[in-house]
Amino acid sequence: MRLTLPVHANTADHAVGDWVLVEPESQMLVRRLERRTLLQRRTEGSRTPQLIAANVDTLFIVTSCNDDLNVARLERYLALANEAGTTPVIVLTRADQVADVEPYRDQVASLQRGLEVVTLNAKSPDAARTLAPWCSPGQTIALVGSSGVGKSSLLNTLSAKAPEEAQLTGSIREQDSKGRHTTTSRSLHAIAGGGWVIDTPGIRALHISDISVGLDLLFAEIAELAPLCRFGNCTHSHEPECAVQAAVASGTLDPVRVERWRKLLDENQSNTLIQSGPRRNKVTKAPKKPRGR
Repeated sequence: MRLTLPVHANTADHAVGDWVLVEPESQMLVRRLERRTLLQRRTEGSRTPQLIAANVDTLFIVTSCNDDLNVARLERYLALANEAGTTPVIVLTRADQVADVEPYRDQVASLQRGLEVVTLNAKSPDAARTLAPWCSPGQTIALVGSSGVGKSSLLNTLSAKAPEEAQLTGSIREQDSKGRHTTTSRSLHAIAGGGWVIDTPGIRALHISDISVGLDLLFAEIAELAPLCRFGNCTHSHEPECAVQAAVASGTLDPVRVERWRKLLDENQSNTLIQSGPRRNKVTKAPKKPRGR
């Protein structure tokens, strides 16, 4: 139905997946109900976060089994899901087009404790059966990932759409494994099994801000070591008696993963807005850029 908005209503305050109360006769929007979860991101140069989807139970982070698989980008999506309180699942598509899916699975399975990873062909009916545990009645899932990794194909499979109703699908360019944009807006669709799926456009740049909790969950093995350092403000790069650097030296921590953690930590700190000033007259401003390490 097409709703009637009250005067001064701001559509930017609502996201796909929101529940709202509506006056039945006039179809006037009364108010938005409290959200259980909210996926959002801050775009570069903006002080207001962009809403991605609301009330999502499971986030399917979709990537394909090819050279475009990027664990650093997947970590950004995982942190986003963690901060929102949404369960992340890595979905590896085009599993039918590679001789062995295990190298791709191994790259992503260790990114977070307890992370679920599934491999499938997004166009096959078997995909719906593989993802059925997260798509039962009353459940809402959202699809995120780069363009061309099979999100629209997966949507068509899950919702069992007729050819004339199906979402447009694209392909990955063979020369660089990069995807083409086909989805340009967010939309909600019924899953054949009874749940709901939210399709989202591919995100080329996912900037990190306001997700300190999400990062701690993502890099739990590092976050648990940090309190053991000698100094409370340890940067884990050069200080004596640093528990994180000691773990790297002993081989129990991957130094490449530590570098990715440090990069996201710095980006989150520099992008997260802070409030300063008197209690009743606080001003929101960008924090000072961290000093180089």
